[in-house]
Amino acid sequence: MTPQQKQAYQDFASEKLGFEFNDVDLLITALTHRSYVNEHKKSVNEHNERLEFLGDAVLELVTTDFLFRNYSEPEGTLTSWRSALVRTESIGAAGEALGYRPLVRMSRGERNGSERAHQQILANAFEAVIGAVYLDKGYDVAEKFIADNILYKLDQILVEDSWRDPKSHLQEIIQREDGVTPNYRVLAEDGPDHDKVFTLGVYTGDKLIAKGVGPSKQAAQQEAATKAIAIYKKHK
Repeated sequence: MTPQQKQAYQDFASEKLGFEFNDVDLLITALTHRSYVNEHKKSVNEHNERLEFLGDAVLELVTTDFLFRNYSEPEGTLTSWRSALVRTESIGAAGEALGYRPLVRMSRGERNGSERAHQQILANAFEAVIGAVYLDKGYDVAEKFIADNILYKLDQILVEDSWRDPKSHLQEIIQREDGVTPNYRVLAEDGPDHDKVFTLGVYTGDKLIAKGVGPSKQAAQQEAATKAIAIYKKHK
């Protein structure tokens, strides 16, 4: 990697994170996917999975400590709130917002992969960046990084009730409002076996309430349930 290329990572840290790394190679490694190492074995020998392992632990500790110190809800509720904050979609979106996608080093095959695969790579990289920040700057700076990019989302999560399991929440609503139990039906399956996309509908009896699309039946059910909840809330 040239000095100019390294400087691009340092510029990103300075602009988006608010500080420069003492060891910018930590940030570069955090944004290096395993596939890139496989494709550049002669020049690169380290990918981000170890930093991801560390960052995941730091993220969970910081989030748990924040919830414990600021809220008096029971353990089960706090666990659900934490899950909503650190789920793949949330941290992937945080990575997208930081704008490091162009700096993520991955193979040509991965770069041409699906958007779903890219979101997973971005989410893993976010955890790896946490690990890099923790090693380079210490716990307090890592804690602030997590607060600025993840913890602030809690208020919105609580307002939207998105911390609750959508299927369970929808079932409660429909049983209360209509006295029946919702059911889910597969409406379509598209794509090759290794990259299928499912479309499912959630019904009350034979009435279609909402549709959901996802890479698995479960993901499609969750999306359908989330949309159905919004419909019920809109017509309260």
